[in-house]
Amino acid sequence: MPSAAASPGSGHGSSHGKGHGHGSSHGHGKPGKPGKTASITVMGTSDLHGYIENWDYFKNTEYDDAAGNDVGLAKISGLVNQVRADRGVDSTLLIDAGDTIQGTSLTDYFANVEPITETGEIHPMAAAMNAMNYDAAALGNHEFNYGTELLAKFEDQLDFPLLAANAVDEATGEPAFAPYIIKTVKPKGSKPIKVGILGLTNPGIAIWDKGNVEGKLRFPGLVETAAEYVPQMKAAGADVVVVSAHSGTSGTSSYGDDLPLENAATQVAEEVPGIDAILVGHAHQEIPEHFVTNKATGEQVLLTEPLNWGMRLSVMDFELTKVRGQWDVTSASASLLNANTVEADPVVSDLVRDAHQRVIDYVNTPVGTATETMPAAESRYRDTAVIDFVNEVQTQAVERALAGTPAGDLPVLSVAAPFSRTAVIPEGPVTIRDLAGLYVFPNTLYAVEMTGAQIEEYLEYSAKYFNQTAPGAPVDPETLTNADGTPDYNYDMFSGISYDIDISAPVGERITNLAYDGAPLDPAQHFAVATNNYRQSGGGNFPHIATAPVLLNQQTEIRQLLIDYVVANQSIDPAAFAEESWRLVRAGVPVFG
Repeated sequence: MPSAAASPGSGHGSSHGKGHGHGSSHGHGKPGKPGKTASITVMGTSDLHGYIENWDYFKNTEYDDAAGNDVGLAKISGLVNQVRADRGVDSTLLIDAGDTIQGTSLTDYFANVEPITETGEIHPMAAAMNAMNYDAAALGNHEFNYGTELLAKFEDQLDFPLLAANAVDEATGEPAFAPYIIKTVKPKGSKPIKVGILGLTNPGIAIWDKGNVEGKLRFPGLVETAAEYVPQMKAAGADVVVVSAHSGTSGTSSYGDDLPLENAATQVAEEVPGIDAILVGHAHQEIPEHFVTNKATGEQVLLTEPLNWGMRLSVMDFELTKVRGQWDVTSASASLLNANTVEADPVVSDLVRDAHQRVIDYVNTPVGTATETMPAAESRYRDTAVIDFVNEVQTQAVERALAGTPAGDLPVLSVAAPFSRTAVIPEGPVTIRDLAGLYVFPNTLYAVEMTGAQIEEYLEYSAKYFNQTAPGAPVDPETLTNADGTPDYNYDMFSGISYDIDISAPVGERITNLAYDGAPLDPAQHFAVATNNYRQSGGGNFPHIATAPVLLNQQTEIRQLLIDYVVANQSIDPAAFAEESWRLVRAGVPVFG
């Protein structure tokens, strides 16, 4: 399911740390005789999302993007080896800020096809991270996508702790995972230095993975949790305090104000005294070095975020001075290393070679055929067969599930969003890779009950995705969409009803000609609406859907339903389901032919 993830490379190269130069002085020491000094380094990754090799399973070739990025832990391991060789193994640590075991065909395979909970096989991400000698990793929200049983098995396979101070056991009130760890590093010629690593995860888990965590775990705010644990870490002897936070820096939330702040890293730095640095995650942005002033102490707190999927490694360097028998951080700086500057570490590649090949073979297995090519490139501004296919599969699944129930007589509508601009269902043989590339999130199927009036409000909210464009003005598809930063995955399209979206009208007044079964939609009529767990739980903050009565909570991934449809029918034929349910207009005139 989407998190706050932007596209790879968003915020590319934005330092945010202008004017600070290299390092921020903490200067607690008094003038006079200089104390002993030492240097230590903490390396950090985040939002690895199951990338180990520099490989795109959906394209069946090496990963490539317009910026020339490489991905994966094997490349990161090459960078880590360089830093350890340069700084000395004994003066370095390696940590992660979460979203590790979901996001690629590889992670799906070891959760669903050959689940580690059934086979006992070590998860490839665990094998790779163990080989790289990680010291700790915070939990991300996507760690919970496959359920707490799989997460527990993954945790058990690791040689290092998973940290989440704000993942609290509902029954006991105690942390469900280790809140922090204190590691001792010993720079050459120096006394040992104790580094505390505090792990914080994202409160949005309570919404995004409600089905997996409700009644088991609760997720208090990052600021209040850090305020509780940082003093404990100091009391336990931590000379340096680093927070690994699966939370962005923006101070915003995608789910409104129902839960504690989603992207709270800046607030943690500002409001909790005693933190030296924060490894930032969740937002899929690149922040080499950024300083935030703590409001209580005036100290500068270092923030850094490595780009997702193992494209970057954050390197945090700390200078310490002995002051009255205590180590004191006198400066901190950070930089990013690019994974495309090194070869993959053969140790990591050898470890996962068999698993990697099994996944390649699996995703390239044909399961049926398509009668014509169905690209997704235009799906965000035009009704396309490929989105109709998703809606058709969701509609059929809900109709089957509701048959014979009290809700069985409700007409079934369906909503879907354009997750990928590059997905294509090709004419001829269709593989699992083709279908998984169309539906890139592990969302599960839901159905809720909504009225015609609620559906109209929902559509108006969805239509804010388009920039207002006057009649007759030129229309550029590249700038038409994503108004106010709305991501593609938060633009929903309905099937089962028909409507126009007038992009010349202001937000909230765009839906016209809304009809069901050839007649104007009755505001009082009730419908079953097929959707996914992310949307039903409040993701995207759409109106009504999170509070609507739930008719169906099917713990089946929608992309698996797509695969099942093709296996059962042996064919994808747009003639069976494709129809233009909606179109963009300006003052009644269609925008695209």
